[in-house]
Amino acid sequence: MKPLLSLAEAQARTLALATPLPRRDVPLAHAAGRWLAGPGAATVDHPFADLSAMDGYAIRFDDLPGPWTVTAEVAAGTMPARAVGPGEAARIFTGAPVPPGADTILIQEEAARDGGTLHLSGEGPPARGAHIRRQGEGFRTGDTVLETGAKLTPAAIGLAAMAGHATLPVHETPRIALLSTGDELAPPGTALKPGQIYNSNGPMLAALLSAEPVTFVTSPPLPDRLDALRATIRDAAATSDILVLTGGASVGDHDLVRPALEAEGAAIDFWRVAMKPGKPLMAGRLRDCVVLGLPGNPVSAFVTAILFLKPLIAALGGAADPLPRTVSIPLAAPLPANGARLEFLRAALAGGAVRALQGQESHALQVLAAADALILRPPHAPAADVGMFADVLILS
Repeated sequence: MKPLLSLAEAQARTLALATPLPRRDVPLAHAAGRWLAGPGAATVDHPFADLSAMDGYAIRFDDLPGPWTVTAEVAAGTMPARAVGPGEAARIFTGAPVPPGADTILIQEEAARDGGTLHLSGEGPPARGAHIRRQGEGFRTGDTVLETGAKLTPAAIGLAAMAGHATLPVHETPRIALLSTGDELAPPGTALKPGQIYNSNGPMLAALLSAEPVTFVTSPPLPDRLDALRATIRDAAATSDILVLTGGASVGDHDLVRPALEAEGAAIDFWRVAMKPGKPLMAGRLRDCVVLGLPGNPVSAFVTAILFLKPLIAALGGAADPLPRTVSIPLAAPLPANGARLEFLRAALAGGAVRALQGQESHALQVLAAADALILRPPHAPAADVGMFADVLILS
């Protein structure tokens, strides 16, 4: 039997199955959460001119310590009507352009005004140019402000708007089909027949995808019949970019997902990964559709969706860095030595530390529901004491 793939190799091979979808321009309001399909260059200087960073008075530094004659006023959104000459000052507000001739801002807390005459009442500006934001110090026209593949977070959307963009290039949103398999599954809310359980994977994965830039369809649980599986797989693959099947990917007599896929012409790239939970994971292609076969146990399905499905969505969307990133957090409780597979322990964060929860079985969805993190335990990791640091994947 072939050795199991490492997580890193399995993720790399999964992402190699993905080609970014076609590109299109969308309004900023529709770009959030997606990835930039080309570099975002500034169309303007920011700031567009030298601007005051404080409320106060625009002066010439050489005229300190004053006094000055106030000759003008400049507010944000207006342009100075005249220059500042020797011995003169202009009342100025935050964000307003600095008048020609002025080179420093005297903040209002250090100024005293008597009619049209201004006096220094504090220490004054420390140096020439104090409290002025220089033209283009944020970015210049033509500067790349967002790189290709950048995640379009709210801050990135704001930056794009500041740089003058009303639309941004992104990739089409992936279309995903979510299929749960197994005679034992029944839709939630229906009457259970003897031997049945409710399908939790379908609603769980749909909820996981609800925050992703995708469109997806679900179906009632599929029976363990080769003809039914083949027909549904055939139809779903024809209209989807990613086909996700949960259950039926193991080695039992009723595990028919792989035979059904292969009968429809799918090329299976790999099957089984050296990780816990999530060992019976399958990935491949069926014509233009990427296929992921996730384990049937709900915790396994969730963990593999985080590690494989979400990165695959990001890769199709053009992400420069599609894989989830871990952080290093100290342990709040000791951990025993680990076995031969990379293990993901459901865990809780508290007080800047992380603690593995009790009940790590792959069916224990109630433990996963209480978790807000996964602790990564490398293969053959030795026992770890309280305070030692562990790699942690935050579940947001």
